[in-house]
Parts: sequence; C-alpha cells; structure tokens
Amino acid sequence: MAGSLFDQLKKSGLVDDKRAKKVQREKQQQNKQQKANKAKKGERQQNEAALLAAKAAEEKAQRDKELNQKRQQEQAEKAKQAELKQIIQSNQLKGYEGDIAYNFADGSNVKTLHINEKTQKALAKEQLLIVRFGNSYALLNADQQEKIEQRDASVIVKNESLETKLSKEDEDYYSKFEIPDDLVW
Repeated sequence: MAGSLFDQLKKSGLVDDKRAKKVQREKQQQNKQQKANKAKKGERQQNEAALLAAKAAEEKAQRDKELNQKRQQEQAEKAKQAELKQIIQSNQLKGYEGDIAYNFADGSNVKTLHINEKTQKALAKEQLLIVRFGNSYALLNADQQEKIEQRDASVIVKNESLETKLSKEDEDYYSKFEIPDDLVW
C-alpha cells in the first residue's frame, strides 16, 4: 500500500487510464478556477477597501477645510473687535462730564450721560457719536463713524431724530415752530 489512491484503484481495475486522466484534468480546472475566483474576490475586497479609504480621506479633508474656514472667520472677527476697541480708546473724548443730564435712547432703554454745555451742543449738531464701550458709553467725533461702521456698526447708538419719523405733511406743519436751543428732555 505504498502508492497513491489512484494507483491502488488502477491496480484493482476500478479505474482505467482514460477515465483517470479525465478526472485529473477536471480537478486541475476546478483548482485553477477556484484560484482565479479567490484572486478576483481579493481584488474586489482591496478595491472596496481602497474606495472606502479614499472616501474617508476626502470627508476628512472637507471637515478640515470647514474647520479652517471657521477658525479664520473667528480670527478675523477677533481682529475687527480689537481694531474697534483701539479706535474707541484712542479717539474717545475726555472731560465731557458736567451737570447737564443728557438722555438718549439705546434700543428700548433710555440712558443718561452727565455732560457739559459744549458737549450738549455738539451732540445736538450731530458732531459727536455715542458708542457702546464695555459696560458703559463713550463719546467720539463724528468723523470716526465710518471707521467704526466698517468694523461693527452695532456699537453706535443711533440718534434717531424726529425728522426721520415724520411725514411730509407733519414736517411742513412743525417747521412753523422754532425749537429752543436750551430744550432738555
């Protein structure tokens, strides 16, 4: 019993050479086909893995790009706020305090600044601006308005005059009456 199973079957007469060669060829073809299928399956798996990796890399690059843009916008906003703070600090008026209570509307709230007469006249002529600065207010020359509006227009307290709210008919009627200069509300 030293030979292979094939040799043993051949000696016993159960299998002839023709039949044996045919079975051997079929077996070789099956092995060859299985190897080819395994290779294709391996390639398919590698292709799928490569596609998934490429997609993940693309998504990561997109997220990184969005985060970068967000950081840049935040940095630009911080720079604008720093510029605005510097403009207000360097140009705010000093020595405007006085005995006259100047009332102004900041949104829906009425606020009061105690100012002197010179400052009151400048505010009435719209030569000065009131801006929000920290937790209080600062006065600036009106020529700084454009610089401030470029950075953040929301810090300027708007001086809403009566003229902007009146119709043409009302303006004609009220133009007959002179408003005294020393009127304080």
